Amino acid sequence: MPARLDPALVAKVLNTLGDANRAFEAAYPGEPEARQPLHTVYGGGQLFTHDTTVKLGKLALRSLATYAPDAATLAGALDLPGDAALHQTVYDRVVAKLEREPVEDFRIDFEDGFGNRPDAEEDHHVERAALEVAKGMELGTLPPFIGIRVKPFTEELKARSARTLDLFVSTLLGATGGKLPENFVITLPKVPIPEQIDAFVVLLAALEQAHGLDAGTLKMEFMVELTQTIIGEDGRTPLPTLLRACQGRCTAAHFGTYDYTASAQITAAHQVMDHPACDFAKEVMKNALAGTGIFLSDGATNVMPVGPHRGELTDAQKDENQAVVHAAWKLASSHIEHSLIGGYFQGWDLHPAQLPVRYATCFAFFLEGHAAASERLSNFIDKAAQATLVGDVFDDAATGQGLLNTFLRALNSGAITMEEVRETGLTLEEIQSRSFVQILKGRRAI
Repeated sequence: MPARLDPALVAKVLNTLGDANRAFEAAYPGEPEARQPLHTVYGGGQLFTHDTTVKLGKLALRSLATYAPDAATLAGALDLPGDAALHQTVYDRVVAKLEREPVEDFRIDFEDGFGNRPDAEEDHHVERAALEVAKGMELGTLPPFIGIRVKPFTEELKARSARTLDLFVSTLLGATGGKLPENFVITLPKVPIPEQIDAFVVLLAALEQAHGLDAGTLKMEFMVELTQTIIGEDGRTPLPTLLRACQGRCTAAHFGTYDYTASAQITAAHQVMDHPACDFAKEVMKNALAGTGIFLSDGATNVMPVGPHRGELTDAQKDENQAVVHAAWKLASSHIEHSLIGGYFQGWDLHPAQLPVRYATCFAFFLEGHAAASERLSNFIDKAAQATLVGDVFDDAATGQGLLNTFLRALNSGAITMEEVRETGLTLEEIQSRSFVQILKGRRAI
C-alpha cells in the first residue's frame, strides 16, 4: 500500500519537532568532557598563601605516617574493600598522590571560613590573597583548580560580596598582566533566587570588559544550601532556572550539607552528609541538573581527624589519639563512599588529615571494580555499540560514555595508571578524545 501522509505535512511536523529537539539538546549537552576534581578544599582567605596546598600535602603525609604507617592499618581504619594486594596498591597510590598533587581544587574562602569582619580588614586579606595567587602562578605552586568563594548576594551582604569580587579579580589581574590561573572559578553561596545570579553575572561581565578579558572568561559555581533552592514557592525546583541565569558561565553546583540541614530544621546532632534530607536534596539536584554540562559536588564531613593530645605523649595517649583519628577517618570514608555510590564524585575536604581518606576511598572505589569495568568497556567497544552481555551485567549504547567517564575519573585522579586503562584495548589517543562517540567513529573508519 502506498504512503498516505502528505509529504508537505510530514516536513512541516518534523521541522517543528526539530526546533524542539535542538532546544532540548542545547539545554542538555551531556556530561562535560573536562576533568572534574575529586574534591574542593576550603580555607579561610586570611590564611591563604601561594604554597598553602603544598603545605597541606606535607601535613597529610605526616598524618598518614603517624596514624597509618602501612597499608593494612589504613585499610583496617577505613574498612576498605578488597584483599591485601588491593590495599597495598591503594596505599602506594595515595602516598604518590599526596607527594605529587595533594590538593586538586582549592577555594579561598571569604564566606563561612572567613566570617564577617570590618571592611578594611576584609579588603586587606582579599588583596593579600590575590597577590599570593599571582605568586603561586609564577612559582607553579597552585593546584590544578582554584578559585574564591564570596559572600552571598543577600540584602545584608551583597555590597560586601561585590566589593570582594571586584577587589580580588582586579588585584590578581593587575599583578599578572591580565592572566588568570587555569580553572579559576568564583563560588556564589546560598543562592535561592535567579535574580542573585543575574546580578552576579552582570558584575562578572563588567569586570571582563574593564580588564579586557574575553566575554565568558570568568566562570562561576553556585551552592545549594537552602531548602528553597530545592523547591521554590511555586512547588517547582528552581535549579534549572538558576543554571540558565548563569548564561553559560557555570561549571558546577555544590551541595552545602550543614547550611541545608539547618535550613531543613534538622538539629545539629543529626546534621550529617548521609541524612535522608541530604539524599533527597541531592537526588533533586541530580535529576534537575544531570546532562546539563556542569559538575555536581557533595559537601564535607565536619568531624576533624585530630587527636586530643599534643606534645610528648604516653603510649596510652598515642593510642587514644589514634582511636580518635581512625574513628573520624572511618566516618569520612563512609560519607565519601555514600557520595560515590550516589553518583557524586566530588566533595569537600576541610583538613589536611582528611586528604588521605579522600584519595584512599576513591581509589579503592575505582580499583575494586576495575577488572569488571575494563572487560565491559572492552567488549562494548569491540561490538561497536551493539548490545553485549558480560557476566550478569547487560550494556546498551547509553552506558558507553558512562563507562569511559569512570576510567577518565580514575585516570585523572591517579587511582589507575595508563597501562591499566590500556587493558580495555583503548589507545592513548582514544582516551584523550574523552568521547565514546568519537572512539566508535574512529573504529568504524578503520
